[in-house]
Amino acid sequence: MYSIKQVSAMLGIPTVTLRAWENRYSAVTPERTESGYRLYTEENVADLRWLKEQVEQHQTNISEAVRMLKVNKTSSQEAAAVPTSFTPPVPTMEEAYVRIADQIYDSLYNFQGERANGLIDFGFTMYGYDSMFYHVLVPILVRVGDAWEQGRASVAQEHFMTQLISQRFYQFFHLFPIYPHLPKVLALCPEGEHHQVGLLLFSLFMRKNGAEVLYLGANTPEEGIFPIIREQKIRLVCLSVTSSELVERCDQLVGRILDEFPDMRFVLGGKGFERAENARYPQWIMPGNSADWQSWMEREYFVEHSPGCR
Repeated sequence: MYSIKQVSAMLGIPTVTLRAWENRYSAVTPERTESGYRLYTEENVADLRWLKEQVEQHQTNISEAVRMLKVNKTSSQEAAAVPTSFTPPVPTMEEAYVRIADQIYDSLYNFQGERANGLIDFGFTMYGYDSMFYHVLVPILVRVGDAWEQGRASVAQEHFMTQLISQRFYQFFHLFPIYPHLPKVLALCPEGEHHQVGLLLFSLFMRKNGAEVLYLGANTPEEGIFPIIREQKIRLVCLSVTSSELVERCDQLVGRILDEFPDMRFVLGGKGFERAENARYPQWIMPGNSADWQSWMEREYFVEHSPGCR
């Protein structure tokens, strides 16, 4: 017998999804302790494993998958056990991420926006927002950029795919509370830089930590930057470049901003800065590993501006 947390960990299905499948669709009927806690049998686990495969691998609606399961169980002479064909090995989380990423990519590649959004919504339900962003959507954006550069995706396909996924990122900017005592952040890719994956991810990270981020995105003309900094009282500027050829141009932009706003602080990121050997402002280059961002945030951002909000 297994608790709901154990089943969730075994199958990679969030507990909220397990409860929804039980309450809305009667997918399984776990036993209950005297205190009312759910206890799942081996058969319950096998049923849930099979249902997950139908929904995840075959895009079957959960209500239809439950109906199929019950039909097969009723017609089986061994109703007390799920047939072997219904107990495939559970894929690892890495395999699951790759599988749903492939499905979303194929949908976008063929301009099937509704299907792609449905798969993304399903992924958020199954794996949570952070896992979907870091392990599915970001790799898709990288893959899209590579396909465009190598001529395997047209300009129209690249724009369609990038815009749809970017819109899903933007939706979450407004879900997190803003702490007004933290300085405003301006995030942009300088003119000539069209890839914004890293910038999107870092901006979302800042928003989750309570910073108000004004996101300008890729290929931002310089002339529009200075009025925004002045009028919005920007205190931190995030710049991202993927090409090392753009590092010098970015350094020059930082210098011009500092000439007018001497107290400005920066975050410089992207593969361009990671590869740069003679960057002018190495003290502001952000580690490429997103696992290091939180320690930077606590050390450089929270401590200086608001020690009490940690």
